[in-house]
Amino acid sequence: MWAKHDHDSDGWLPLWRHMEDSAAVAGRLWDGWLPLSVRTLIAGALPGGESDARQLVVWLAGVHDIGKATPAFACQVEQLAQVMRDHGLEMRSRQAMGANRRLAPHGLAGQVLLGEWLEERHGWTAKQTGQFTVAVGGHHGVPPEHGQIQALNHHPGLLRTHGPSRRLWQRVQEELLEGCAEEFGARERLAAWRMVKLPQPVQVLLSALVIVADWIASNPDLFPYFPEDVPRTGSERVVAAWRHLDLPGPWRAGEPAEDAQELFASRFDLPPGAKVRPVQEASVELARSMEEPGLMVIEAPMGEGKTEAALAAAEILAARSGAGGVFFALPTMATGNAMFPRLLDWLDRLPAPEGTRHSVLLAHSKAALNDDFAGLMGKGGRVAAVDVDGSDEREWRPSSRNRTAAAELVAHAWLRGRKKAMLSSFVAGTVDQLLFAGLKSRHLALRHLAVAGKIIVIDEAHAYDTYMGVYLDRVLAWLGAYRVPVVVLSATLPAGRRRELVEAYAGKATGEAMAAFDAVAGAGDYPLLTAVTPGGVPVMRQPAASARGTDVKLERLEDDLDVLADRLTSELDGGGCVLVVRNTVRRVLHAAAVLRQRFGDANVTVAHSCFVDVDRAAKDAGLLQRFGPPGKAEDRPKTAHIVVASQVAEQSLDLDFDLLVTDLAPVDLLLQRMGRLHRHLRGGEEQTGRPERLRQARCLVTGVDWDTPVPTPVPGSLAVYGAYALLRSAAALLPHLDGSPQHPVRLPADISPLVQRAYADEPDGPAAWAEALETARTRYKEHRADQAERAATFRLDPAGRPGRPLFSWVAAGAGDADDTREGRAQVRDSREGLEVVVVQRRADGTLATLPWLTQDRQGRPRAGLALPTDQVPTAFAARTAASCGLRLPIQFSYADVMDRAIDELEELHIRAWQMKDSHWLAGQLILPLDGDCRAHLAGFALRYSKSDGLEVTRD
Repeated sequence: MWAKHDHDSDGWLPLWRHMEDSAAVAGRLWDGWLPLSVRTLIAGALPGGESDARQLVVWLAGVHDIGKATPAFACQVEQLAQVMRDHGLEMRSRQAMGANRRLAPHGLAGQVLLGEWLEERHGWTAKQTGQFTVAVGGHHGVPPEHGQIQALNHHPGLLRTHGPSRRLWQRVQEELLEGCAEEFGARERLAAWRMVKLPQPVQVLLSALVIVADWIASNPDLFPYFPEDVPRTGSERVVAAWRHLDLPGPWRAGEPAEDAQELFASRFDLPPGAKVRPVQEASVELARSMEEPGLMVIEAPMGEGKTEAALAAAEILAARSGAGGVFFALPTMATGNAMFPRLLDWLDRLPAPEGTRHSVLLAHSKAALNDDFAGLMGKGGRVAAVDVDGSDEREWRPSSRNRTAAAELVAHAWLRGRKKAMLSSFVAGTVDQLLFAGLKSRHLALRHLAVAGKIIVIDEAHAYDTYMGVYLDRVLAWLGAYRVPVVVLSATLPAGRRRELVEAYAGKATGEAMAAFDAVAGAGDYPLLTAVTPGGVPVMRQPAASARGTDVKLERLEDDLDVLADRLTSELDGGGCVLVVRNTVRRVLHAAAVLRQRFGDANVTVAHSCFVDVDRAAKDAGLLQRFGPPGKAEDRPKTAHIVVASQVAEQSLDLDFDLLVTDLAPVDLLLQRMGRLHRHLRGGEEQTGRPERLRQARCLVTGVDWDTPVPTPVPGSLAVYGAYALLRSAAALLPHLDGSPQHPVRLPADISPLVQRAYADEPDGPAAWAEALETARTRYKEHRADQAERAATFRLDPAGRPGRPLFSWVAAGAGDADDTREGRAQVRDSREGLEVVVVQRRADGTLATLPWLTQDRQGRPRAGLALPTDQVPTAFAARTAASCGLRLPIQFSYADVMDRAIDELEELHIRAWQMKDSHWLAGQLILPLDGDCRAHLAGFALRYSKSDGLEVTRD
């Protein structure tokens, strides 16, 4: 009876050997890799506790491939099938079985055989077996559906050949099952397990563990096929494989004994004399005092240290819950990249026994191009990232090893596969990776195992729209079912959304608990901490804000570029740094062009999302170097300087400007932008380090016609945000918009009142606006309802009742879910974008990397590197080219334009770059720019510059 066969070498593996290997690996995973929190959850569902749980995991991993002991499977390799026929196990050929063979995939066949054996030999009922056998049926990523089970039941000849050999087939199957029960200690426990009703979260975790054990045991680098080069006993084989795999164990956090001040001083790089802030101290106290670890929502102003508060709380919650890692979920790749080095620095400071190793991941589609992550990937061991169900998986092959990080932090090679990467202990990445856990998709159980053993931190919770919120709420419900501690961060969270998040995690409020949830929705305190346990009642804390606040005077500004230039000429007469935020890239570029005519090219900087990746990273670094915090920003301009930016200036970057000019935006985003205004003290409380005219924080609001009876936002802003959010924002800001010293926006005191007012259900605004607001509100409600309905199509159902098998768990799902543009489109309500790699075509027709690229961290030149088209470029040149990825703007997201663009881009199909060893460029669309950095694509003229990024106009 065979289980594995290699067509190239003709090596093979007996079924009994693979069953033993898989069971042994499962035991090793349980003992040395699985976090305590996951082991505790599984153990809690079984009468014998942890001992039962380990035995069950090992036994299920051992029997998972029993479906290979069937004619439907065994016929696939004719020479091995013939050996079985010679021993009396008759079967038709693969061709003779035809299409019917597909009715019996070996996972489903194994589920049926195991269920029969439990019923016939151990007295189980059909209702009792499914909750256990589904881990066998779903070990290739999708639990069977009811219709598939019924179809196989109508074709018993696929499980045992009709005729004289049927009884022999059955005897072999039963002997294997009896042997596994005996060998793996399950026989004596089956009677007790028969009475169990496994919660669906436990069924998911058991299924995931079987998948992981199978994948490791299926790796021929670790478990060689027969004939073996070096014959070994079973135990020797497992010891050698486990040593070679060298998986880092889970984080084992100890609860810190320090008070909040000592804890923060030891874990973070605080400035001399810095004191822990009230929000941070309250977060530590709440994490310690919660009845059990659960959900914590931290609402506090920008710059209050919410990230540090979350990490400190995570350490405490991990110690209390047994979680084995942290996933820090952020809105964008840019914010993920910014967070990753902060996560590494925190990990470097965590106490740990000598020799402890942690697996670390930057989780987004371009992570391999991040220098911090690339340095860790070079330390990850020698085992290939084999995914037996993902043959299309591309291996990451970074060339940079320049980061100096603690030796115990590694990006482990086996954990780099696209379906396994989230199993790393410490992860920073886009929130999509978390939302995928709420999407019906293949190998969903692995995503659930990945989050079930971690502390989850969700940053910028206000940044997710209704479509993403549908998935987030369902994920929170499952996290509550797994009893996973979650920390949610926001500076501007509407109260209604706060309640939705809390209730999604804890479960729907009933009876006396309703009042506590109503209080959560009605709380107007700020800062505010809210905590709840699964099935519990929420509690709130109201820490003080830090002593420093900022009063921001708001003024209307006519939406005219000459008016803007004149105003800034006056404001910057004595120097100063201004941030101008526009809601579209086109408005950014138009404003920058006019301001450069007035102030000169050197005094105007552009920042937006349409830069190639390497330029975008350099742009962010340059902004921080010039406009970051005092003591860290060494090159702050001495003369007037203007940064014209899109929404990229709202998040993640710690920037500090003297004056803010912004397009009207939803009020929470406006407040985020105001957080970049007078963010730090320069010259004490009086801000004497700023130009005298700019020592009072002021925000000029434009992008709207203020002279019409109802303010009329510019078309670009309406396209991005919609009329209702903009008008509600304007209505909330009306008392502050006259520039009166009596009515500034007081930060942080006014943050929550403004947000709650703008997002309240009650009407707002002058009577003259009522009709326009009602029309806009109707469209807004229709849009939200449409988003919720479309998101629900592939949304995972809530956890079912205990004992109900996971059959059809991901039925009618989305297939594979991964961090590609197609994958992200499944959990974000955005048009599918088109990504290209930008290169330059020289006058002689050859291709090269962009000519202005600076040296890398090791001093190696990156500009103008040759990209030969008759062979694979050097690894360094290819990686440099790949780092010039660019997502084309919205004009290219419409189906007809996208199809035309793809057709034109595919005309430059470089065959040599599609080879197996072309890891960086294979499958990429290449956009070549001419010597003037221009191109034509799908009826549009493209112009790119290092200073302005991509500009698109119609031909």
